[in-house]
Amino acid sequence: MRMVRDSDSRRAALLALTTLAVGVLAPTSVTANGLATVVPPTGVTITTKEGEMPSWVIPNIGEAAESYYGPDSEHLIAQVKSPLAVKSPRGLSGFLTKTFTDAGTDVVLINDKGWDACSYFFPDGKKLIWTSIRDHLDMPLGNWSDWRNYPQGSELYTSDREGKNVTRLTNNTQYEAEVTVSPDGKWIVFGRMTDGNMDLWIMKSDGTGERQLTFTDDDQEGAPYFLPDNDTIIFRAWKASEYDLKPTPMTIYTIKKDGTDRKARTFTHDMNWAPYPTPDGEHFLFVRAETQRNWEVYLGYLDGKTPPKRITFDEGFDGFPAISPDGRKMVWTSSRSAGPGVGFMQGLQLHVMDVTSLDLGPKQPRGKK
Repeated sequence: MRMVRDSDSRRAALLALTTLAVGVLAPTSVTANGLATVVPPTGVTITTKEGEMPSWVIPNIGEAAESYYGPDSEHLIAQVKSPLAVKSPRGLSGFLTKTFTDAGTDVVLINDKGWDACSYFFPDGKKLIWTSIRDHLDMPLGNWSDWRNYPQGSELYTSDREGKNVTRLTNNTQYEAEVTVSPDGKWIVFGRMTDGNMDLWIMKSDGTGERQLTFTDDDQEGAPYFLPDNDTIIFRAWKASEYDLKPTPMTIYTIKKDGTDRKARTFTHDMNWAPYPTPDGEHFLFVRAETQRNWEVYLGYLDGKTPPKRITFDEGFDGFPAISPDGRKMVWTSSRSAGPGVGFMQGLQLHVMDVTSLDLGPKQPRGKK
């Protein structure tokens, strides 16, 4: 029989804490599926809200929009509010692309002019892709959040990790954004608005071979991401005829990269938004609007049978979820740290949650351990 020592009791007490003081390194524990939990960065405060897994705010970054992990499951790329960006019609600073770690270190400014949106790592970790209006500053800024007034002249660019060797992949005055890269690095998928209609497009990683994937008049498709099979793309769509309903109803779909086999993956007339596939190829993260001003992150199941599992529990905005390639950390944007009196979707900060217990990591090939 194993003797329980005082040190064991102290260790158990530490593991039971829901908030760890700044500067204390969280101890590692083992989940029910036998996986070691994430060791958070030194110096962050770990918080566990009721119903949630442990999480922390990424320090030193400030207000930011959607963010995505690189192949090392440590570095991220995001649009961060910057005084170098052009200002909105209300005089607010815009956002520019940066990379950094989920400890808030190794911060690199990738683009220093215009206003950026929707960036992503190539799978080699050496190359980036991002959206910007940097070459069309003479055009109306528009509104990145309003489908009827998207910025025209937003183009797609690639660069290295230092923001050098910039290559412009598109050359027109249409809205192009919501860009991501396939896991094998061969394909780029993105959204493009033509004549007031938003569709999905695909091209090779060098910007050649553009091809339209969706051809719908009422449905407005966007937020496309490849599943691990490099063939299936998950995305969301809403109907232009329902855009004035609030929250706007949205459905999450999958489609093959050749434009065939379109399937619905959510089945409620709610706002099902911002999908992101998990590395196991069996699930996806997404956002559902509980009310007009309470958006939460859910885990969906690609089997089409299992009800989604709620991941966040906070009044306000929780959105733009993405998961690290190792399946252990979820990054998302939240208003929970903005403080009282801040408007909905204002003062957003990046948070990281330890989702190891969900076992969403890559599946081992058959016959390997």
